[in-house]
Amino acid sequence: MEKTKTFEELLVWQKAHEFVLNIYRSTDNFPKSEIYGLTSQFRRAAVSIAANIAEGYKKKDCRNKINFLNIAQSSLEECRYYLILSRDLHYFYNETNIPLINEVSKLLTAYTKAIQINNDI
Repeated sequence: MEKTKTFEELLVWQKAHEFVLNIYRSTDNFPKSEIYGLTSQFRRAAVSIAANIAEGYKKKDCRNKINFLNIAQSSLEECRYYLILSRDLHYFYNETNIPLINEVSKLLTAYTKAIQINNDI
């Protein structure tokens, strides 16, 4: 398997970035009263997924790298809740977001395990 040169080549980052773009588009239609509430929180958490994958990418210390991936996974779970909340508040429900967030979660788990195995952590 050929090594990547940038985080942008990682499939997990690409899918996380796709999720961020979906969330930005979806939250554009939230009520204006949510601009400093759910809209802001949702976007922040979604960006955190992709940003932590990117930030951890160049870390030399594997434990540090895995810490960033764990933060990404935590932000992903936060977004999973915001998807449920948005649906229950009838703000939006986009069926493509659930399979996409599940895919990102699986890819993130696999990426983390591969780093652990390759570095005997």
